[in-house]
Amino acid sequence: MNDGLIPNRYAKALFKLSKECGDTAEVYNEMKRLDLAYAFEAGLKKAVNNPFLPLNDKLKLLCAASGSQQGGTSSKFMELVIKNNRIDFLRAIALAFMKQYRELNGIAKVEVVTATTMGDDEMNAIIDVVKEQLGGKTIELSKRVDPDLIGGFTVDVDSRVLDASVKSQLEKLRLKLLS
Repeated sequence: MNDGLIPNRYAKALFKLSKECGDTAEVYNEMKRLDLAYAFEAGLKKAVNNPFLPLNDKLKLLCAASGSQQGGTSSKFMELVIKNNRIDFLRAIALAFMKQYRELNGIAKVEVVTATTMGDDEMNAIIDVVKEQLGGKTIELSKRVDPDLIGGFTVDVDSRVLDASVKSQLEKLRLKLLS
């Protein structure tokens, strides 16, 4: 079965459930925390995929990682995912849910990566240009410093990248010289 099909179907179900319960924004924040927990704690995936760990302990671990309350919408949903043996899809489900939530609420995910820490004036200028291009969408901004860029910045808006870094310009020049 297609790996994208299962997460998308479960994400739609979670979206529908959270909408019925009236806590879609809360579930969105919990799915963001769950995604971050998977990203920064490699042991989480190993623990929840461990067949010797009792299901109740897996649920407690996932609730702690997402910040959700036991008995809440996210907790009930994660319990269903565990019982249906779809736990290895949980992060993909969370990502699909967040994508659906952002699309339906007019939110653009924007990541600005700079070579050095950028001042507020420069960062605000970049954000203003992005807001103008997005035409009224709300921005969910994340900033990161990557010294490998050498200079300049990159802006990633919903997986579309504007690359104004010295690193990419040097790479283009190198390729031009080789050809």
